[in-house]
Amino acid sequence: MPNPTLPSPQLQTLKAEFFRALAHPVRIRLLEVLVTDGDTSVQDLQRALSIDQPIVSQQLARLRASGIVVARKRGAMTEYAVSDPLLKDLLRIARDILNRRLVGVQALLRELDQPAPRRARSGRSV
Repeated sequence: MPNPTLPSPQLQTLKAEFFRALAHPVRIRLLEVLVTDGDTSVQDLQRALSIDQPIVSQQLARLRASGIVVARKRGAMTEYAVSDPLLKDLLRIARDILNRRLVGVQALLRELDQPAPRRARSGRSV
């Protein structure tokens, strides 16, 4: 019998597809620009990220297919924007989570950089 407190398998699949659409470094970088700058053309995204136009277009197409980004015609130019302003919060929360993890890693690296404590000799010979 399904657990009523758990999301349905269909909803879990939808969530997985959403996160899979985000699971690319270029797509994350595109979203970071879009949530900061708002409506932006492919050319402006290309310049902001120093990425070739075909790659920008390909990754925007993936984000559009997932409904994460929308395209708006402005005369002869197409501008892209996030479909939901909450994506800004999602990216901020992800950054905060990663910062916490990295702080822990930095503490471990500092610890690793310290000389090992010297052990007291027992005076017994082996």
